[in-house]
Amino acid sequence: MKILVVDDERDIQTLFEQRFRREVRNGEMQFAFAFSGEEALNYVHGHQQEVVLILSDINMPGMSGLVLLEKLKQEFAVPPPIVMMVTAYGDSENYNKAMELGADDFLTKPVDFVLLKEKLKKLIHV
Repeated sequence: MKILVVDDERDIQTLFEQRFRREVRNGEMQFAFAFSGEEALNYVHGHQQEVVLILSDINMPGMSGLVLLEKLKQEFAVPPPIVMMVTAYGDSENYNKAMELGADDFLTKPVDFVLLKEKLKKLIHV
């Protein structure tokens, strides 16, 4: 499963590579990283058939994760990418807006990697 992680904090790449080392080594998951909404949208345009899931931060400079989510769901309707939103602010306004725009799941920071791995493994075995 190819997962695109979108976050303006560059250290997220190292964190994901450490936490998913075994899954990557076993070929269960492959990660790509984008550090802005614009970069993520460009990546998906070039790799549409590869990306199965997008894990995006909401609060980013430039294009926010919510704008990215809206564009992804409009431009890539078939097949629609699975999009999980991540935010440091677990407020109902962001949650409701993300769900309204078509988010498939919502996680809060700091990311609970045990929970995230469980969710991803369910998707792999669907």
